[in-house]
Amino acid sequence: MKKSGSDVRCVTLPAGMFYNCDCICGAARYIPDSSVDLIITDPPYGINGDTLHKHYNRNEDFVVDGYVDVPEKEYGNFSLLWIREAERILKPGGSIYIVSGYTNLYHILAALRMTNLTEVNHIVWKYSFGVFTRRKFVSSHYHILFYEKPSGTRTFNLESRFGLDEKNGDGCSLNNIDREDVWLINREYKPGVVKNKNELPLELLIKLIQYSSNKGDLICDLFLGGFSTAIAAIGLNRRATGFEISPAIFDTRIREIEAMEPGFLIPLLRKPSLQPRKNQRKAWTAEDIRYLVREFKKRRARGKTKKDIIAALGDELGRGRWSIIKALKKSANNGEQ
Repeated sequence: MKKSGSDVRCVTLPAGMFYNCDCICGAARYIPDSSVDLIITDPPYGINGDTLHKHYNRNEDFVVDGYVDVPEKEYGNFSLLWIREAERILKPGGSIYIVSGYTNLYHILAALRMTNLTEVNHIVWKYSFGVFTRRKFVSSHYHILFYEKPSGTRTFNLESRFGLDEKNGDGCSLNNIDREDVWLINREYKPGVVKNKNELPLELLIKLIQYSSNKGDLICDLFLGGFSTAIAAIGLNRRATGFEISPAIFDTRIREIEAMEPGFLIPLLRKPSLQPRKNQRKAWTAEDIRYLVREFKKRRARGKTKKDIIAALGDELGRGRWSIIKALKKSANNGEQ
């Protein structure tokens, strides 16, 4: 461990560099422009986070002291400052996921609109064991804002978790279900284990990293907290970097990171069943289109369902389901059916 300035500690590991300092000044000083592939971060919520234990029915004996929140009156400017740094360090085409509660969500959205980052999805993460209330509905979700930096090709590994042809027992696409924008992922229950005040579950982080990065990519968490993002990144053979302002939390977690074996999560991942199509992404020829339309009409006339015909023609022509559907629609729009 070494000092990188009068008030900054930096730990350099094979998997990346980690800084015990404020992320706004730290990123400006230590992270070059357009150098980060993916940002996943869970900023302070601006709701007196250091007193959250009053709302949760849990034993705080194993929670590390030192959580640093942001005063509500400063939250808007604070959000703009760190999001501008995030925009600067992201590569063109890089992605950012921001986890937020609803109280100060409008500040984060306002800050994003003052940058050139563009929205990809607004995901709702539903979790179990919401905060108990008596005079209103129970809060049991967070928002995950998925944005990208323009002018590059964004990584999105479509079949990283489920193949496009994989289905559940009801015949529904497992790939589509996994990519819907409402996620039910439980928080992690860690009795008797040292933890941060608020930690994201590994299941959630693994999902984000699988879809939006590749082996060797650099993943940054501007608010490391319990270092969950760094753990998931290193466990999936990515590089990691980030900032944590609390010395107590930083010191507790960095020892775990130092002992971590890169790639340790990979053997635990589900392997998708992939069925490559011989003509996938190839342009349709006029002859292929004519054959598709002719066969579709003939099989419909025999009483076959549209779903079955599309599946059969997909296998025959080496095309995916959506490619078949789009070709049929285009043909219909051109008056060929």
